[in-house]
Amino acid sequence: MTVGIVGLGLIGGSMARAYKRAGNTVLGEDTDESVLRYAQLLGAVDAPLTRENCTDCQLILLALYPRAAIAWLEKMGPALSHETVVIDLCGTKARVCRDGFALAEKYGFTFVGGHPMAGTQFSGFKYSSAELFQGQPMVIVPPRYDDIAFFDRIKQLLSPAGFGHITITTADKHDAMIAFTSQLAHVVSNAYVKSPASQEHTGFSAGSYKDLTRVAWLNEDMWAELFLENREHLLTELTGLMARLDEYRAALEDRDQSRLRELLREGRLAKERVDQGCTG
Repeated sequence: MTVGIVGLGLIGGSMARAYKRAGNTVLGEDTDESVLRYAQLLGAVDAPLTRENCTDCQLILLALYPRAAIAWLEKMGPALSHETVVIDLCGTKARVCRDGFALAEKYGFTFVGGHPMAGTQFSGFKYSSAELFQGQPMVIVPPRYDDIAFFDRIKQLLSPAGFGHITITTADKHDAMIAFTSQLAHVVSNAYVKSPASQEHTGFSAGSYKDLTRVAWLNEDMWAELFLENREHLLTELTGLMARLDEYRAALEDRDQSRLRELLREGRLAKERVDQGCTG
């Protein structure tokens, strides 16, 4: 199989390494020519992806920010083969899927929304790994939901990445859930570490601090765009969290140990239900 990968950062670079390791031909594109040359030097990419050879690709993966992914489809859509499947790997789905489906219908290729649920706090090709997606979930937003043969084809196209589970959903459902599971966590972590105490925590912190602050180390350009792309869903989650935090603050201000204990108990039970649901 010939695979085109656009964007050779952490996600795109890891895809390139995984597909190449599985014996596929990998064509790569990146705005930074030095990154592309480095990927070729390491053997993760065979050759640059161009307008001329993109027709050779059975699969093209867009590891870009949402607006850049749409711009690439607008530019390259007319050159794509009708046999090519394009899957974006963006962190939000509403806009990219709306425009991606429309462009696919216009130019005749197949577009599928995608979001690999894996990553690290680091970005860039140098942190990429062929094992990044092994056993991890992959979320896809298909153009239709009633074609088992189509889903099987997508599963086969994605198999070299090694995903453990593929979830099929809608763009809106994806964005609502990702606002909670990913974006809210990044906002909270980023805000939490701004406390003056964070500069003096050495010797006073262990697992809790490390767990909560890991994703504060982020790519602000990417996350700012993703937050604004998913503004309404993220605002809903932020508003809910701030209201819940106010309950804890009020209990502390009132020295209300009974209420504080009940709030903590509610949180513990909620976590237990989540964990039992994940393992049950």
